Amino acid sequence: MKKVMRLFMAVAVLVGLSACNSNDDLGSQTIEIPGVTIDGDVDCCSAEEALQVYNFLQTVKIIPELSTVVDGQYNVFAYSKTGSFHTGYNEIFFVATKKKNGNYIKNYDIDGLKPLMLMVKMNMKHSTPVGGKAESFDNAYLAVKRTWVSFVMNTSEAGSWTLGYNANILGSKGGIEEADITVGELPEGQAWLKSFKVENDTYYLSLVNPTDWQTGKNIITAHVSKKNTPATTPYGLAEEQFAIEIDPRMPDMGNHTSPDNVALTRQADGSYQGTVNLTMTGRWRVHLAVKDAKGNVVAGGDDLADGFSSLYWEVTI
Repeated sequence: MKKVMRLFMAVAVLVGLSACNSNDDLGSQTIEIPGVTIDGDVDCCSAEEALQVYNFLQTVKIIPELSTVVDGQYNVFAYSKTGSFHTGYNEIFFVATKKKNGNYIKNYDIDGLKPLMLMVKMNMKHSTPVGGKAESFDNAYLAVKRTWVSFVMNTSEAGSWTLGYNANILGSKGGIEEADITVGELPEGQAWLKSFKVENDTYYLSLVNPTDWQTGKNIITAHVSKKNTPATTPYGLAEEQFAIEIDPRMPDMGNHTSPDNVALTRQADGSYQGTVNLTMTGRWRVHLAVKDAKGNVVAGGDDLADGFSSLYWEVTI
């Protein structure tokens, strides 16, 4: 009896909540918070899961130009932390719902992320580093899929961006072929994407979510992507294995460093992780030395007159 009452209360909370206001940008329809288990919709979440998804969506903002309808039956909504994009690493979250009842769908696929920049003066296009297929990132949010894109430069008179993706919602295929998007500049004191070359190959180092860092020890995560040929093909994760040594310094405080930093090494999921220790707030330059599988420095290292690497991320906390 207690279990039934808990489920009833959870469903009542869901039904009582208003529509997710971030979804209102896609037409004039209203997307209600789904009760799911009430109507036996086997494609959707439980009431508790739906409430968790609803709460998560209050922490992000919709990207209207990347939201669409598939086969007249399903909505696909795209979100980022700010509802916009900036140079460097950006997470993109997706949610799919049924148009007839607004219920969240757990089993769907988002892949084929396709960012393209048109360089106006050169009349040529290039892509940028991307994550793979969007995946559920937490057992509490099975209906939320996440991937990422790391923009190599911002929108300007010199060039403009488009972004597309493929969607497969319960066997119905759709998505967005090419939507115009704007990529802004990061604030001064933030630089999260750097490139290096090894012989004829170009690689990109994308720093993940440094705005989450605090004083003290932080897990530092990055992706190493390899530029494709042709350059219009999205840049996937590099197959080559590297190690990335870090040397954090505060340029406004005499370039003092901090102890107990740990180099980034490749993880099972293809990302790179290490530890950075930031002893105070302010602007930090995380100087980098990239080593190949044999331990040879292939980029960065002590290559400036002051002894610091010219290859660095910049983060202000």
